[in-house]
Amino acid sequence: MKEQADDQPRRAAHAAATTRPAGRGSGPAAGSQRQANPARDGMALGLAVGTSGLAFGAAAVSSGLSPAQACVLSLLTFTGASQFALAGAAATGGLAAGVAGAVLLGSRNTLYGLRLAGLLQVRGPGRLLAAQGVIDETTAIALAQPTPAAARTGFRATFATLYLTWNLATLVGAVGAGKLGSPQTYGLDVVGPAAFLALIWPRLRAGRTERGVALLGAAIALAATPFLPPGVPVILAATAALAGALMTPVPEPGTGPAPGPVPR
Repeated sequence: MKEQADDQPRRAAHAAATTRPAGRGSGPAAGSQRQANPARDGMALGLAVGTSGLAFGAAAVSSGLSPAQACVLSLLTFTGASQFALAGAAATGGLAAGVAGAVLLGSRNTLYGLRLAGLLQVRGPGRLLAAQGVIDETTAIALAQPTPAAARTGFRATFATLYLTWNLATLVGAVGAGKLGSPQTYGLDVVGPAAFLALIWPRLRAGRTERGVALLGAAIALAATPFLPPGVPVILAATAALAGALMTPVPEPGTGPAPGPVPR
């Protein structure tokens, strides 16, 4: 009996030494984190959407802007919807209405900035550069990440890739507008919407509320398009998200889904 009693501490020590503790490298959660690659996802989205700058460059030159003006607009504005609205207004002579529509379309980036400010944790002069990168694509990638660090990585990768691709594509589209023909001929005008559909598809499959919000937003935009200037239907469609938020019950503490990324 004494030998068995003396052997128990040795067995316990051996078990403790050979047992692999559960940590970051174990469990299904860790496996899903290893699969997440915000830099890869951001670069893929940036390359896909950035090619639509060809369409903007060609449209800007066709509307009367010079290639230099089109390139400066992409460098400083860097928000496709506003740029297309301004180019379209320049083609019809309604520059004041075009500027108003561009500002209205770009105003949504202000709301994105409020959401991302605490998540990105940018300080000093870098805030100006980060503000330039707050657009639809960077916001979507950042908010889809499981941790704040991954969100920052995704934001930077998407911003850098999309900014470079968009501006290079604008230059090529503006210079070659007369030689390449209309970018719509090559289907480049659908790259952006297709990329967004792929981005939100997992959320559309998540539940009826998500699908209801998407359908309501599409219905609002389609109904308003014949009567309102460009940009306004998109802003109105965002009210569908408010309806979805009101319809979603607030979960009890400890029973709801895991929260998204929160600022540290």
